[in-house]
Amino acid sequence: MFKPAKRNRVFQDIVEQIQEHILSGELKEGDFLPSERDLQELFQVSRGTIREALRVLEQKGLVEIKLGVGGGAMIRTASVDKVTESLALLIRHQKISLDHLSEFREGFEGDIAALAAERAKRKDLEGLEKILETARTYAEAGQERASEFLETDKDFHLALARITRNPIYEAVERIVQENIFSYYETLLYMGDRRLKENYEDLRKIVAAIKEKNIEKARALARNHVARFTKYMRKKERQE
Repeated sequence: MFKPAKRNRVFQDIVEQIQEHILSGELKEGDFLPSERDLQELFQVSRGTIREALRVLEQKGLVEIKLGVGGGAMIRTASVDKVTESLALLIRHQKISLDHLSEFREGFEGDIAALAAERAKRKDLEGLEKILETARTYAEAGQERASEFLETDKDFHLALARITRNPIYEAVERIVQENIFSYYETLLYMGDRRLKENYEDLRKIVAAIKEKNIEKARALARNHVARFTKYMRKKERQE
């Protein structure tokens, strides 16, 4: 399976070879790589080089190092977890501003809603209706249920991304939704009026999707993001 590492880029070559076998499916989730000693012989490099390569693969989320008897480097499926962590760090260090995020989200959420209007099936619509009903319950309960409403809002956006049947949209939407709460916590006051306003936006988007009105769904989603970004910008200026 593996070839001796190229001498001019030993460490990188080992990472790339193992990564390629994982991404191609030759190495599947739950499989274990050969032991460090065996890898050392296969690649014809030092154990230190093997350990460095395994650390990089672990950082990428492609392997998990298990210690103890029966341990070793176990293959994991590629996930967005590491990307999510990286984006969260960027946000905490203010490398991604509210303006950066809103500029991206207006187009992105609009495209997702448009594709959902084009591709939604009956089962998808039933799922959206259930989420919408939960959102309505929390919106009517008022500010004391705002955190639950925002979690439901997150579920709504993730559901729309799944309806696109495009794993890239779904993965990026998950990254955005996992990291946007730091803005909500500091910049978005969700009183009774805004909860109902947010719910009405979601309801109208679902109605447009049901009608298969692609451009209306796009416009509603874009306007939804723009309006709540405006609220956050206003709070940001006051601080």
